[in-house]
Amino acid sequence: MMQMNRFICIGDTAMERDFNGYRLQPPPATQWPNGARLALSIVVNVEEGGELSLSAGDERNEYVHEVVEEVVGVRDLLMESHFEYGVRRGWPRIRKALSSRGIKASVNAVGRSVETAPWIAQEAVSDGHEIMGHSYRWEAHTAMDEATERQAIVKTIAAIRNATGIAPVGWHTRSSASINTRRLLAENGFLYDSNAYNDDLPYIVSVNEKPFVVVPYAFDTNDLKFTFRYGFSHGEDFYRYCADSFDRLYEESAEGPRMMSVGLHL
Repeated sequence: MMQMNRFICIGDTAMERDFNGYRLQPPPATQWPNGARLALSIVVNVEEGGELSLSAGDERNEYVHEVVEEVVGVRDLLMESHFEYGVRRGWPRIRKALSSRGIKASVNAVGRSVETAPWIAQEAVSDGHEIMGHSYRWEAHTAMDEATERQAIVKTIAAIRNATGIAPVGWHTRSSASINTRRLLAENGFLYDSNAYNDDLPYIVSVNEKPFVVVPYAFDTNDLKFTFRYGFSHGEDFYRYCADSFDRLYEESAEGPRMMSVGLHL
């Protein structure tokens, strides 16, 4: 991480909107280790087994995947099979790709996914990757009441700790967080979240009068665009977009450090 004393605190409250950012005073490039100009954040999302499913005792089936169709009242066998692929074939492939290149990633894991396939979290830690919390189920926190959200956070911590012996210090909520999320994370020992998409650098906010780091995520340099009608069609599309983004940010980093986030899914 960058040196904490060189961050800029942008607000008195965790959820205060800020349109100024760093503006004309970006942090100097010496903040990244070894004088690096651009930090690349690779995030591998592990969501399989955490999707809503009647077979898991949930109130309904998940309906957001390649086939957007809600099956009501009975098990959705197509959806269940779809989400199994990432565990059976996707993780081994991504793990090999990262290991062969010496890349360390942040594995953004749903708590119930870790309970379903604990070996993914265990192998990730063994390979030197970080495990983040991605909620207990693969669901938004937007409308959760505080007690329900607190329970989801606690259950996610427990699932990851039980599998790996390590409690997560980073968090990313699917879709939107609630106005309480950041405060609840801080109260449960988290040091940062990625529930923001508003900058090319981490920054600090004040939560309960203490510093809390925000590490922005990105939806454009992200393989989820393969599921969009006007998104990526070929692997080369994803590569070229990420390469162009890298080149642009690296050019800008001559003036001050930058960070680029790349999101992958099993």
